[in-house]
Amino acid sequence: MRLVKRITAAAMALTMTAALAGCGSSSGSTSTTAAADTTAAAVTEKAADGSSAEAGSTSVSIDRAKEFVTVATGPTSGIYYPIGGAFATALGNAGYKTSAQATGASVENINLILNGEAELAIAMQDSVVQAYEGFGAFEKAEPDLRAMMRLWPNYVQLVTVASTGIKSVEDLKGKRVGIGAPNSGVELNARMIYEAYGMTYEDSDVDYLSYGEAIDQMKNGQCDAAFVTSGLPNATVSELAFSYDMVIVPIDGEGRDNLIEKYPFFSASTIPANTYNNKEDVESVFVYNIMLVNKDVSDDMVYDMLDCIFSDDGIATIKASHNTADKNIDVSFGVDDVKIPLHDGAAKWWQDHGYETPQN
Repeated sequence: MRLVKRITAAAMALTMTAALAGCGSSSGSTSTTAAADTTAAAVTEKAADGSSAEAGSTSVSIDRAKEFVTVATGPTSGIYYPIGGAFATALGNAGYKTSAQATGASVENINLILNGEAELAIAMQDSVVQAYEGFGAFEKAEPDLRAMMRLWPNYVQLVTVASTGIKSVEDLKGKRVGIGAPNSGVELNARMIYEAYGMTYEDSDVDYLSYGEAIDQMKNGQCDAAFVTSGLPNATVSELAFSYDMVIVPIDGEGRDNLIEKYPFFSASTIPANTYNNKEDVESVFVYNIMLVNKDVSDDMVYDMLDCIFSDDGIATIKASHNTADKNIDVSFGVDDVKIPLHDGAAKWWQDHGYETPQN
């Protein structure tokens, strides 16, 4: 996952200070030199193919006080909201005018970007690819969607309680299942998983509930299982596991193989033992979240925002917002696993810092 290039010590010494010069203050007018930054220590590691490259240098002048950045996040009860808010704070601390907007998450955020109502937005990559290619929840392709960076993995967690007897995806037949709010990222995941196992919603008594609502109904015996797609651990799932005999249903076998083959933005993974009340690893899948950026934002501004995000102060603010951000948002992870094109300004930033951008 980490595609990294060796940068000479001399190049690092020359560029590390200059790269962050404009991101440590909130002055209105700044001039930054974009190159390798202090959070990119990992780029000194040897690349897998043994090759090496030096970071480039591009001079960027942005009057941040004149630029407004709206970050579309998610519901206030979810993980998108604090992490998206931290991105807004990091950019605000660097001098941009910013706002973090609470939303219904992925699908709404994609539409906000497409309608020019947000500059940045968090979305699950499966929803983004559906929009980009025009299938699933999106009737027409949206080829103007652009990414800035990858974020953290969202794990698909199918949860139930032991009394339901549900032990596999196929056991959802005839059961009451919370599949997520209509066209939410969770619901899109559920729809594709049903398909991969040769099933449809008609096989279950499905209810378009958010996972929080579905789990509440499960506690009252009104719902048998719920799809949850989020980082690990999820607080709502943890609460269920603490008070009830919760079971995490595996997503595995031929169904999972079918899912990944048709929708390669999914990756096979496991929910580690003791994440909740599970004594052993549970097979599942994950899909990355990515940060979208409006295509109409200038290349220079996107480049400058990435400088600020990955400055010492910027990345510290973002990592402090949530344990998932601390573990999974880091320059060293690169962008090779982002499935749609990067914004040209983002592509140049990542290339200048020694990372491959196969999507561009």
